[in-house]
Amino acid sequence: MVAFDFARERASWAYPTTIWFGAGSVAAAAKACALAGIRRPLLVTDPGLAGREPVRRTRAALQEGGLDPELFSDLRPNPTEACLAAGVRRFVEGGFDGVVAVGGGSALDLGKAIAFMAGQKRPVWDFEDVGDNWKRADEAAIRPVVAIPTTAGTGSEVGRAAVLTDPRSQRKRIIFHPRMMPRLALLDPELTLELPPKLTAATGMDALAHLLEAYLAPTFHPMAEGIAVEGMRLVREALVVAYRDGRDLAARGKMLVAASMGAVAFQKGLGAVHALSHPIGARFDTHHGLTNAVLLPYVLAFNRPQVEDKLARLARFLDLKPAGFDGVLAWLLDLREELAIPPTLEALGIDDSAFAALAEAAVVDPTAATNPRPLAREDALELYRRAFEGRI
Repeated sequence: MVAFDFARERASWAYPTTIWFGAGSVAAAAKACALAGIRRPLLVTDPGLAGREPVRRTRAALQEGGLDPELFSDLRPNPTEACLAAGVRRFVEGGFDGVVAVGGGSALDLGKAIAFMAGQKRPVWDFEDVGDNWKRADEAAIRPVVAIPTTAGTGSEVGRAAVLTDPRSQRKRIIFHPRMMPRLALLDPELTLELPPKLTAATGMDALAHLLEAYLAPTFHPMAEGIAVEGMRLVREALVVAYRDGRDLAARGKMLVAASMGAVAFQKGLGAVHALSHPIGARFDTHHGLTNAVLLPYVLAFNRPQVEDKLARLARFLDLKPAGFDGVLAWLLDLREELAIPPTLEALGIDDSAFAALAEAAVVDPTAATNPRPLAREDALELYRRAFEGRI
């Protein structure tokens, strides 16, 4: 691990938007829109959620505040450029001036991307998170967003980016601009009570992957690192409880907070879990959090020489037994089993004949750059094989 030279080096840190947390906070949706400057909102959600209680409550809260939202739900679990184009058309043709995004990471990401692209003249891929591409955007044309998560996973409600799948290259690509950050995020644990155990597990493990990879990323961001550690404590307290009893409001609330903390923390960086997971999701349309959960122990073992000291500190903080790296790995394996997470990529239905192409994509994924150990093509290929066969 490279040490930070406090006498010589510089760093740049940013923190998220306004967050209103609490059971029933969705009732303040119209007030949030007013503060964000939204008078005519497009309500973006996914098709499975469009007719369910979280969207009904959000819509009712907006209407009670004098707003008349229209619904857009034409999106896939891994949103594509076509989903974005359809959303931008609806936004522009309807004369909307902002987005209220309700749902999991896919809906929140697409909602942010619609608000970002509605006033841009360049193609969306011109704003991929590479170098200073974000400076190409017309900042004044970016529309405001209010984000309301219904899962505790991605933390997209406090993020400055959106992930879109590019079907032509079969890659997930990150679109970034600092002003993509929602103006307000409403974290209402009541909206997560309907989340079934399987999705509670997969999204919760996504939050944990964000927190753990951010903690281990070899960049210097002590505030984000502290947030990551506390977020993992909340996951340890709450994830299994929420999985077993989805009506436990306290556990649901802790997981919502932990997910947002994960997205704050990963401005420090992510790692090979995400670098390996993104190409799988782009090619096989797997659930992102579930894919991360399967890959996490294999990547941790790969990174062991570089992260052992940090994981010893984490194990002490979380009071894990045994101590050290082995305690963290044992916790992850036990958690995966308790949450009925499949142990291998084979169990997800991944075709191992695609591993060569997946490895090529993984090593150029932006998240690979902050893995604690350099990720070469051969390393990625071996990790895919181990995760397919169950060899940690």
